[in-house]
Amino acid sequence: MMRSAAPADIEIDLGDDGDSEDSTGQQPWKTQLETVMEEEEEEEEDEEEDMISTQSDTRPLINERDPRELNECLKVSFEDVIAEPLSVRSGDRVWFWSNALFEVSRVWIYRIVTAVLAVPFSVIAGCLFALLTCLHIWLLTPCVKVIFMNTNWLQMLWSSILDIFVLPVYHSASRCCTSISVQLTQE
Repeated sequence: MMRSAAPADIEIDLGDDGDSEDSTGQQPWKTQLETVMEEEEEEEEDEEEDMISTQSDTRPLINERDPRELNECLKVSFEDVIAEPLSVRSGDRVWFWSNALFEVSRVWIYRIVTAVLAVPFSVIAGCLFALLTCLHIWLLTPCVKVIFMNTNWLQMLWSSILDIFVLPVYHSASRCCTSISVQLTQE
C-alpha cells in the first residue's frame, strides 16, 4: 500500500531563547500534544490532591458535616412541626414571630448545648471506640480463631448429622411437593 503524504511546512526555531514562551503561551520546543498532556497530568494531580484532602479522616469536613446522611431524620423546619389548617388560623404576626422564634431558639440552643457537651462527648466516644477496637483486635478475634481451630471436629460432626438426618427429610418433602400441580380454569 502506498501512502501519499502531502508535504507540510514545518517551522523549526533554533534560536537560543532559553525556556521562554512564545506569544501563544507555549514553549516553542514542545509540541502542542506534549503541552496538552502535561496540562491534563497537572489537572489529574490537582484532582487527586483535592480528593485526598477531602477524604482525610483527620481533617474535619467543614462544609459537608453529614456526608453519609446519618442524621437525615433531623432535618426539621417550622412547617414540619407546626402547621395550621385552613379552617383555623392565627394572626399573621403571631405566625411570623412564632416561626422566627422557633428557628432562632432551635439554632442557638443547639449551638449552646453543643459548645458545652460536644467536646466531652467526643472525647468519651473516642475513648469508647478505641477501647472497643482494641478489645476486638487483641481479644475477640484471637479467641474466635482459637475456638474455630479447636472445634473443627464439631463442625464436621454437625455437618454429618445434618447430612444423615435432616437432608433426607427435605429431599423426601421436595419429591412429594414436585408431584403437586395446579391448574386454573375459568368458569
